[in-house]
Amino acid sequence: MNGIDMQHGDGVWDDGEWISWEWINSQLEDDPEDARTIEPLEEFQSREGFPFSVLKQTEVFIDLVDCAERHFENTGRYLQVWGELGEIYAEIKFGLRRHGTHKAGSDGTIDGRLVEVKTISPEKTSDRVLVKSQGDFEQLLIVRIGPDFEFQGKLFERSALKGIAGKFLRGRLRDEVSDA
Repeated sequence: MNGIDMQHGDGVWDDGEWISWEWINSQLEDDPEDARTIEPLEEFQSREGFPFSVLKQTEVFIDLVDCAERHFENTGRYLQVWGELGEIYAEIKFGLRRHGTHKAGSDGTIDGRLVEVKTISPEKTSDRVLVKSQGDFEQLLIVRIGPDFEFQGKLFERSALKGIAGKFLRGRLRDEVSDA
């Protein structure tokens, strides 16, 4: 696919040709990024009577990540703020407009579509998440926070999730769908 001579282990065989890991890695979306270098999607959004500034929210996000990092360095324990960090990251990087507090079914909207945000903490080894199938969301945004407080996110259509007939739907950050 890319004209490179392949050795065993340098890539994968697909559809009658070798594809190098270098090429595969160049195609991956949303590589993890350091919280301090995150660029906001937009500057301002209106938010239920508040002049919401994504730039100010980015400052709050960086402060929270710094606090969580200092807490871990001081105690060896993670500060349990993952859900909030994941949703603030979604506001900054994906343009999530969050609902008011305690609205069931979804966390907000992106481009007018209902979105549920699930955050995977550094304490978890799996990239799989479960979400209640009764929720009224149209898309699932999975946010992964790594052990060095790097962030990665991916947005999925609800129809791409497994388990549609059951109580829970399953999604996985690394693959589009999961058979968990």
